Amino acid sequence: MLNSAGRWLRLAAGVFITLILVAVISGVVYQNLLLARERRANPMPGQLIDVGGFKMHVDCTGQGTPVVILDSGLGDSYIWWRDVQPEIGKFVRVCSYDRAGMGYSETSPRPRTSRIFAEELHQLLHAARVPAPYVLVGHSMGGYDVRLYASLYRTEVAGMVLVDASHPDQLKRFPPGLHAMNAGWIREAEYLEITAPIGIPRLLGYCGDDAAIRAAECTFRSARENAIERRTFRESAAQAAATGNLGDLPLVVVSHDPERHDPSLSPDVDKATNDAFEQMQEELSRLSTRGTLVIARNSGHYIQLDRPDVVIDAVHKVVDQARPLLGIRMRAEELKLKAARLANEADELFARAEQIETDSPAKRP
Repeated sequence: MLNSAGRWLRLAAGVFITLILVAVISGVVYQNLLLARERRANPMPGQLIDVGGFKMHVDCTGQGTPVVILDSGLGDSYIWWRDVQPEIGKFVRVCSYDRAGMGYSETSPRPRTSRIFAEELHQLLHAARVPAPYVLVGHSMGGYDVRLYASLYRTEVAGMVLVDASHPDQLKRFPPGLHAMNAGWIREAEYLEITAPIGIPRLLGYCGDDAAIRAAECTFRSARENAIERRTFRESAAQAAATGNLGDLPLVVVSHDPERHDPSLSPDVDKATNDAFEQMQEELSRLSTRGTLVIARNSGHYIQLDRPDVVIDAVHKVVDQARPLLGIRMRAEELKLKAARLANEADELFARAEQIETDSPAKRP
């Protein structure tokens, strides 16, 4: 009797394991088939560039300088700039890109913090032969990235636009109720990371209804990068806090409408969050002596989607402010090169004069 029960138990366990394996394999096939179909229908724009062992995606359009670089927020790919990039490309060259591990970019072996993001962006732009100087545009956590870039490569930066950018102190200054939700968002991101290979996020609707967004982001690689960026957010904030101010760099800070309420938050948490965020946006505008603050009315956090016109106008303003400085900088570089040539010519003339004196009969014994 016991042997019979044991056989039935082993049989049931075998059937259960088989069903799990079938479900996992089906999920993997489902995820990859739909992703392949979506990527055929929505091909990747731009190109993949080798940055030393892995490739990163960059898409540049338009002509003119300074080149505008669009840096997305936490867990977002290049595609969140699609409403503003074509319009910016009408008056200047503009590039959007995917951080390593996000969207179409391959995974990087390096730690995932804003300092590394800035260093990898620097590698990407130089490998792709996108010439400096740049106007850097950072949305949300992308604000940390562009501030780190300006700190590390100041001579390459001609201006900056911060779009509802994260403030280094926001985790300390937001209400406690939001902190509890933040822990939940990290757990959710880790759940999506684990289940992405078998298509669970896609099946449950986490990937949304937009096929182009799903083609870029509904992948295990992007889900993993999203989860890592959430876990390292505090470290990135500390790195941004250490960058200091921006001197007289042309700067526009674009902030969402403080009267626009977040339905996912209770009224008291929403008000406290907006009040703190509004104050911190004002502080960001004071990073430069030429900084200004613009409120995007009727817009939420994704201003580039809700009010793309405001973001486009802000970029245009900074580009216009930066261009006269580029002329001065170019003239200074020309004069510097001319001075170097004249110094070389002077050295050659002195050398020839000394040689003539050495060879002169009057100098011979």
